[in-house]
Amino acid sequence: MRKQHLRVLVAVGVLALGTTGTGTAQASSASSASSASSPGCPAQIFATNNTAVITDPADPRLKTRLTRFEHEVRGIIRTHGARPGSSTLLDGVFWSGELKQTTYERSREFDVNRVGAEGLHHIADVIRKQYDQESVLTFRCLPRSSPDTDAVEIQAPGVSPTRLHDALVADPEARERLGGGSVTVDGRLVLIAPLADLPLAQKLTASLGVDWNTAEVRYGDEEFVG
Repeated sequence: MRKQHLRVLVAVGVLALGTTGTGTAQASSASSASSASSPGCPAQIFATNNTAVITDPADPRLKTRLTRFEHEVRGIIRTHGARPGSSTLLDGVFWSGELKQTTYERSREFDVNRVGAEGLHHIADVIRKQYDQESVLTFRCLPRSSPDTDAVEIQAPGVSPTRLHDALVADPEARERLGGGSVTVDGRLVLIAPLADLPLAQKLTASLGVDWNTAEVRYGDEEFVG
């Protein structure tokens, strides 16, 4: 994935929110002084084996389920000492500043258990090199107060790729700074954004027709490995 493709909205399917010591909160209380915690928040890797620029939403390459890719990446995760969890198929819609139009991509999110920051970085770099990607995105849940926390992940239901496309086209600031995003086949969106861009992320989420009070927020560290 190109880095501009991963300054992201990423939609993840079934995610267990929170972890011991990891902040989660209803979006309506994201600015409060404290955050709740709950078990089960795996690290995440967002990756694809696609190297083409796809500008047609009807391109047949966007129908792939990336089944073999999923199997191979799970093997990479296991080989390098971590435990693979669930994997979710994503439909990506991204804004290309170079092309001045939206591009499309199929990718997958991989949950990674029993891995630290260095191990997660290493696994992502192996995936990047093996599939000839400019960068691979990782996200680790962390306490809101952690000095390494630099991003938020906002989950929101009820979003389609078409709605995401229209929202990006209509908001030049969001498409330039956040870059784009992905939606699961069941219409679940997750926006990963720097803490500094939380107001912009909230604005874009609202433009997608999402009730902010139904969204969920968790804090952590994002890294573009590349």
